[in-house]
Amino acid sequence: MNTLTKMALGLLGQIKPHPAVGYAASTIHLPTANTTGGLPLMQAMMQRQSQREFETTPLPEQVLSDLLWVAAGINRPDVNGCTTPSAMNAQEIQVYVALPSGLYRYAAPTHTMHLVTATDVRRVTGYQDFVDDAPLDLIYVADHARMKLIPASQRESYASAAVGAMAQNVYLYCASANLATVIRAWFDRTALSQAMELGNDQQVLLSQTVGMPKKTKLSS
Repeated sequence: MNTLTKMALGLLGQIKPHPAVGYAASTIHLPTANTTGGLPLMQAMMQRQSQREFETTPLPEQVLSDLLWVAAGINRPDVNGCTTPSAMNAQEIQVYVALPSGLYRYAAPTHTMHLVTATDVRRVTGYQDFVDDAPLDLIYVADHARMKLIPASQRESYASAAVGAMAQNVYLYCASANLATVIRAWFDRTALSQAMELGNDQQVLLSQTVGMPKKTKLSS
């Protein structure tokens, strides 16, 4: 679906998820993240970029595991420390994964994905046309109920800083793993919140599309 059509449907309140494709397991136990190897940091920084053309091929389970661990996984189990910072260790950002088979929430302590709704919400994660068919979209949601020690007027600002760190981690991983990614803030927040069945204390902040980069067709 093209951008203009999506915008028109948005004005009519008609941006809806698609039916799920394939089997949606209630829980997905991810393999242990591969925390060795990859490009040196400075080399990954040199290759960090936004890309907006993706192959539709699903990402391998190991890649999905590594991707989610990089975004929000636990790297210091003895203190429940994560790969990205959060104010007062509130860990208020929840990472959702929009797949063709359904919408999942990532649980860092168990390194598992839990089914939220067996619908394909990818098309609702942005007005851009590429989000409909890319293999997955990450959705970053702030749970303000976890931020009780932070003044209400500052919670969105603190959460946005945490999301920025997560998104950059994903960018660097994608640069190292030869994946394409782009972070996005242009979407219908009301429609997406409804599609994700979020509560009143939950706020969608950003989305990030990830997939294999589109292959360039050689002309004859």
